[in-house]
Amino acid sequence: MSVFVIGGTGFIGLRVIRLLAARGEQVVCMDINPNAAPFADLGSQVRVLRGDVTQFDDVISNMSAAKPSRVINLSYYLGSEHAPHVATKLNILGMDNCFEAARICGVNRVVYASSLAVNGMQKHYGDRMITEDDFRHGTNQYAVHKIFNEFQAADYNEKHGMTITGIRPANVTGPDKVRGSVDHVNCVTQPARGKPVSFPHKDAMRCPVHVDDIAEVFTRVLMTDKPRQSVYNTGGTAISLGDLADIVRGYLPDARIAFEKETGGKEISGNYMIDNSRLIEEFGIQYRPFRQRVLQIINEVRAQENLPPIAG
Repeated sequence: MSVFVIGGTGFIGLRVIRLLAARGEQVVCMDINPNAAPFADLGSQVRVLRGDVTQFDDVISNMSAAKPSRVINLSYYLGSEHAPHVATKLNILGMDNCFEAARICGVNRVVYASSLAVNGMQKHYGDRMITEDDFRHGTNQYAVHKIFNEFQAADYNEKHGMTITGIRPANVTGPDKVRGSVDHVNCVTQPARGKPVSFPHKDAMRCPVHVDDIAEVFTRVLMTDKPRQSVYNTGGTAISLGDLADIVRGYLPDARIAFEKETGGKEISGNYMIDNSRLIEEFGIQYRPFRQRVLQIINEVRAQENLPPIAG
């Protein structure tokens, strides 16, 4: 089976490609930065092509040549600080180029990255879990783009009989994450390097989920022919930055993690109480314990810094 991956050299994409290859799939990756692809060890099983998802000619020509049975789009701008024209071109036009090219090529099975950002602030929902059916309160650039992606996917599904599925990752974390929501990442990686780090609010809430788990989610949903739902929350571990700091100090007693304020962060936090029961029940997803993932990140960073590993 051939899978066409857009944005496969990025943070999540490179892990998804390796999972697909481990399953024996043939993968064609289209990326604007093909030289970043660390797939030489996979030989002919993974081909990497240069292509710009914002250019429809690139997408349709590469996709039609690949003749895939499935398509996944992991190309988008994280964050909301980008110039409107540039962000809209990638997040909106790029996503539509993916859907339209898949339609023309007869590829009905498509998966794309949405985000927990569509829900906006936790305060809109009170002290309860947020489901995929809840009203989406997101108002910043990134959130609104992802809300439109979900609308566009549903429109294609309804009008063209496609099966396009969105995944809403929570606060994805890993040693190499450098864009988007990164405070929960820096709370682990900077102390692992022996560097100090500080944050505005100790009680700021996040819902971290490890990138390896997210890659598994994308892969399982992508390789399912007929998922029951059109969008899935990934969920994660609801935790304050203060409690995350305590976990890090449990492994690194000398970690220098400071907070400017004890309180005031919870009420301005994005959604962190996320119901992922759909995903768990349908796909049997089980995340590794969060403390283990924190230790994993610490030791991955320490290996990069030529420091000895920390025992669990």
